[in-house]
Amino acid sequence: MRVEDSTIAAKIESVCRNPHNQAGIRLLLSCTLAKVHNPSLDIRKPYTKIGGEDSYSGRTYDEAHIGPFITRHQLPCNPTTAFLTPALRNRNIVLTPDVDLVGRPPELYRTVLGLLDDIHHGRVSAKEVLTEAIRWLLVIKEERRDRIEGLIRELELPGSTPLSSESIVSLIAQHLKCRGASRLPVLVVAAAYRSAVEYLRERALPLRPHNAADERTGALGDIEITLVNDDKVVTSYEMKMKRVTQGDIDRALQKIVDAGKRVDNYIFITTEVVDPRVAEYAASVYEETGGIEVAILDCIGSLRHFLHLFHRLRTRYLSAYQELVLAEPESAVGHPLKEAFLALRRVAESGE
Repeated sequence: MRVEDSTIAAKIESVCRNPHNQAGIRLLLSCTLAKVHNPSLDIRKPYTKIGGEDSYSGRTYDEAHIGPFITRHQLPCNPTTAFLTPALRNRNIVLTPDVDLVGRPPELYRTVLGLLDDIHHGRVSAKEVLTEAIRWLLVIKEERRDRIEGLIRELELPGSTPLSSESIVSLIAQHLKCRGASRLPVLVVAAAYRSAVEYLRERALPLRPHNAADERTGALGDIEITLVNDDKVVTSYEMKMKRVTQGDIDRALQKIVDAGKRVDNYIFITTEVVDPRVAEYAASVYEETGGIEVAILDCIGSLRHFLHLFHRLRTRYLSAYQELVLAEPESAVGHPLKEAFLALRRVAESGE
């Protein structure tokens, strides 16, 4: 079932392809699904607080049906409901084209509201829009997969010299500077343990979702390290894309107390400069905690030391980092960030 009106079809594609905000497509999917499920609903009223028999909970359709569908088929959408974004939460209004949702980019929200209006006035059916939107998401998914596979093939061309340790440090430092890189320091450390596990005799536990709160999962940090043949966590890492403060250390210690666990090391990895006074405070808690060592390490400095210490594992490390980057869900490492790494690596290996 295709949308015959080319203007409406173009609007659906633009919502699906928007590179800055994927909440719009989840809004469109949840509202059209509700309308298909119950044709008597007013598609423009996805808030039960509006009242009347023709209003509905768009969030319920989003979280109960659209979310699991997106996850199951790995569609390029936000992993969380659109109805908790600033533009859509705490609303109880009819979503007509003249409403300013104060969302960014504004053109995206105007387009979605226009599509809801098109459905309401019978210019296109909800089923047609829902089907067309899913079709475009599948097309985009295939396009992205093809681009990733193409970039990987370019890396597999024979004749290239393995990158030096310093070149790998430079490559990953560039990657960390890309937009949306907050998950990457976790992967930097996880790749080290994955590539050198037989030498370290320690392993990283499976990474938890990037948006999972430590309080809910019971984790002490972003990465937990155990001995190879033991489940007891001996080292915990917490990543910061900002300077570590004394308050961060105090919260970490309280988290250890609240969890009733004990670790040998609690290590902060930061992409910013380490404050000497905070580092001194971290060192001072060893006696107070009865032997828990807290340290603050610079992300790139730690990576450089690891790669020179295990110089012969540098290529294995780079492969592990790439595997982790590509395996992360797009909610944690977006597709542009995955492409960026492969492109940066190709340039580094080609010597361009």
